[in-house]
Amino acid sequence: MADKAQRSPVIEVGDGAAIPRLSDVGLFTAWRVAFFGAIAAVAYLAVTRPDPYFRILTFVPDGILVTFKVTVGAILLALVLGLFTGLGRLAKNPVINGVASLYVEVIRGIPLLVQIFYIYYALGRIVHIPDIYSAVIAMAVCYGAYMGEIFRAGIQSIPKGQMEAARSLGMTHTQAMSHIIIPQAVKVVLPPIGNEFIALLKDSSLVSILAVSDLLRRGREFASESFTYFETYTVVALIYLVITLFFSKLIGLMEERVGVDKRAS
Repeated sequence: MADKAQRSPVIEVGDGAAIPRLSDVGLFTAWRVAFFGAIAAVAYLAVTRPDPYFRILTFVPDGILVTFKVTVGAILLALVLGLFTGLGRLAKNPVINGVASLYVEVIRGIPLLVQIFYIYYALGRIVHIPDIYSAVIAMAVCYGAYMGEIFRAGIQSIPKGQMEAARSLGMTHTQAMSHIIIPQAVKVVLPPIGNEFIALLKDSSLVSILAVSDLLRRGREFASESFTYFETYTVVALIYLVITLFFSKLIGLMEERVGVDKRAS
């Protein structure tokens, strides 16, 4: 009873997407309405008004590809930074722990847009970094700090007895972390990492300010040439919505699979 009284309710709120789950009937129904409604809206507009809607759809696909390139590149680099940051936050060495903690506090205190400007324009005076690589690095550095906290929490969620058992079998701390603790923590951190992926996907629209030809940039180019701003940004918004909802569903399925694996073990 004392333990239950000391526990505080946990409110999970992320900046990614609402993950549709079968247990949440309202959200699951809303996801289906939004996802298939957005697809139907795009198809209807393209068929009934091919000029300009169909022309817009044929103009932006290469921007969608660039958006995915930036997102995937940034998330992969952020995962590496996040893993080392998370391990650094748990390190007993005060220097390593301090550096990792400082990185998290500084990066999380600076808006992503400012970081993009800083890496591209400020550091660009010292060393020139191509547009797309500047975008990937800035987003990876930003999200690496959040990933670090996710990895830290995931590793700390593993019972301490796992480490003690591994050490009693003669494993070093590094071996225990790499073979016992981290593999178990991966299952714990997969859902929040998926949520951060969606958040990063949406934030990738910020790279359009660096002349990176992502989805939003291509939309802006079409709108500036045809002056169809309402139609263009309607299509861009619907495409972002479809992509985001698609990946949110995949993450929901992944969470269910991880849950099944946990129950099976």
